Amino acid sequence: MISFIEQPEPGSPRPFSRATRAGGLVFVSGHSAPHDPARGIHRGATPAEEVRNALAEVARILAEAASSLERVVQVTMLITDPADYAALNAEYVKHFPKGLPARHTARFGVPTEARVAFSCIAIEDKRPDRAVAGD
Repeated sequence: MISFIEQPEPGSPRPFSRATRAGGLVFVSGHSAPHDPARGIHRGATPAEEVRNALAEVARILAEAASSLERVVQVTMLITDPADYAALNAEYVKHFPKGLPARHTARFGVPTEARVAFSCIAIEDKRPDRAVAGD
């Protein structure tokens, strides 16, 4: 069975779910740090802030899907400027203190001003207290 987390409305310019769950795994779509200046939400002024804010968004999605950053087994890190690579990595490793998941990094060029975005695959937490609505 496949379940979809935060599916878009029909006709959305972002035609993908925030995440899907299937076979005991959670697949999180690529997400940068939230950015909505009208509501006072900014990605971050530095590469490190963008990593923190983007991974906080990924963690929120994982929690909704009954998982967590601690259960991530694979990450894709998308960057816009290779010059930021070292600064992004310096912050990234802080979010996986129990061990670094497998990862690949690629440049991306979607219409955004984000420096970094992440997608990941995580193991679903099957404990009874972690049930998700709709299960």
